[in-house]
Amino acid sequence: MDTIKQEKVRRFEEFVDRRLKPDLVHAIAQRDKVFEQKKIFSDLRSNIENLEKNSVTNLKTLVNLGSEVYMQANVPDATRIFVDVGLGFHVEFTWSEALNYISAREEKIARQIEEYTRLIASIKAQIKMVCEGIRELLQLPAEPAY
Repeated sequence: MDTIKQEKVRRFEEFVDRRLKPDLVHAIAQRDKVFEQKKIFSDLRSNIENLEKNSVTNLKTLVNLGSEVYMQANVPDATRIFVDVGLGFHVEFTWSEALNYISAREEKIARQIEEYTRLIASIKAQIKMVCEGIRELLQLPAEPAY
């Protein structure tokens, strides 16, 4: 194989290793963070619905003070809750307001998951295309499709 082909193959491999694979890892990590947010909001929704269903007005609970140290807490009025809306801000909501907010956030999160999934698919397609280009440069037989 001549040196020009070797150089092209090396550059393609370097592009995949230094650009595409790190981009793929980053996109997957970002999508995983969004999935975690989805789970948090889903859990919050089910907790609020359980409180509504059981008509709970006051609540005894354990609060994590940090380092897995817990303290018993009594909530005399559980009809209003504080929801973290981002950037360190918490907003006081009634249960119905919180459910409306959660619905809006879940829609946004679903769109973010779709965007990251498309990005991941695009990066994987680019990796496959570059690998196919390397295969053609090396004049290797095509791999059978499964």
